[in-house]
Amino acid sequence: MHNYLRSIGFKSIKNKREMDCLINDIVKNPDNKMITEDDYGNVFAELSREFGQYIGIAVRGEYVDEKDFLVDYYYPYFIGSGVTTEEKVEIEKRTDREAYAGVCDEMRIGVTLIFYLQNVIEYLQEARTKSGRRFPINTTISALSTGGKVVLPIYKNESQIKTSEKLSSDRSHLMEAAREGDEEAMESLTLEDIDTYSMISRRIMREDILSIVDTYFMPYGIESDQYSIMGEILDFYKVENSQTREKCYVLTINCNQLIFDVCINQEDLLGEPAPGRRFKGVIWMQGQINYNI
Repeated sequence: MHNYLRSIGFKSIKNKREMDCLINDIVKNPDNKMITEDDYGNVFAELSREFGQYIGIAVRGEYVDEKDFLVDYYYPYFIGSGVTTEEKVEIEKRTDREAYAGVCDEMRIGVTLIFYLQNVIEYLQEARTKSGRRFPINTTISALSTGGKVVLPIYKNESQIKTSEKLSSDRSHLMEAAREGDEEAMESLTLEDIDTYSMISRRIMREDILSIVDTYFMPYGIESDQYSIMGEILDFYKVENSQTREKCYVLTINCNQLIFDVCINQEDLLGEPAPGRRFKGVIWMQGQINYNI
């Protein structure tokens, strides 16, 4: 079974038989059905059902005839809100199935952002349209988490907040310049990293690491679209799975100036979320490419 089913309120599903029954029910009675053709003329389809506000399960496969649907795979999804990034996104296809990943050089987090593409059918349709093609304008990122904790914030006065925002903006400009081959920018970033390492080495002797590091965004494990993060909670609300009645938290996170929503089962979150506090956990990144109308 998919590891992140629990994130959308299916923690109670214990075996493959229960999951197969749920998948068969979604195939027979989907809320949404989207169909297109692949490069070989096969009818590729996505059948999905919502089990709460913005959460659900999507089943992908192909029709072998008008009635028989052959399931390839399924995945739990959570649809985020707002615009996360306006950077250019490259789409890469997985080798083992008809699944795609978005790849984006996001300067604010300092690493290549890779996410699981949710609106594959729309992407395939647009990619194969020769005339009147719509163009991607921005991307909405969301994430699922199987475990996390709420961490108290670092106290900052107004002056410190403004200084932090300016430093973050300056670093983004330097990274952009370094990407274009500016040697002075590369040198400045190197010196900045050395100063940061020196500062942390001094403070770690007498302070806790969570009082030094305000936020971070790092790749996690061998899966390219999983990350370990810590970021400020801007807002949150609860959503209930309509079938299992399990409750989940939806947290709006500001992580290195990248703002996105995270969905996590209430039982998997340690602590009480509140705006201003921080979320620390491992996430699976998903996302949708938004096209112009």
